[in-house]
Amino acid sequence: AEMSKKITSEGIIAFAEATGDFNPVHIDEEAGRASLFGERIAHGMLGAGLISAVLGMKLPGAGALYLSQTLKFVKPVKIGDTITARAEVVEVVAAKKRVRLLTTVRNQDGETVIEGEAMAKVRGD
Repeated sequence: AEMSKKITSEGIIAFAEATGDFNPVHIDEEAGRASLFGERIAHGMLGAGLISAVLGMKLPGAGALYLSQTLKFVKPVKIGDTITARAEVVEVVAAKKRVRLLTTVRNQDGETVIEGEAMAKVRGD
């Protein structure tokens, strides 16, 4: 399953306000230009948050419990990027009602920006 989102300056500021992470590389133009990226970038966890949206809304979906996540930040997410988070089930642990998923986030150019693995408990009515 996948979900996409365009990254905006307003979204980055809202994320900073929600989390308290006001690292200047994310919110200050001058600091962004002086960084190794040469511009402001999105918080890594903003991109990773889209993985959470996929797991909670699509696969496994509503009622699932997000148990764990590994993340590797491969490339920066920039303002104006449209990122797509993807989750793919690679293992079903039926006895525990859990699934292991490969998770990736790619930009509009198909470049991987985040990769990892998640574990979720599926809803068991």
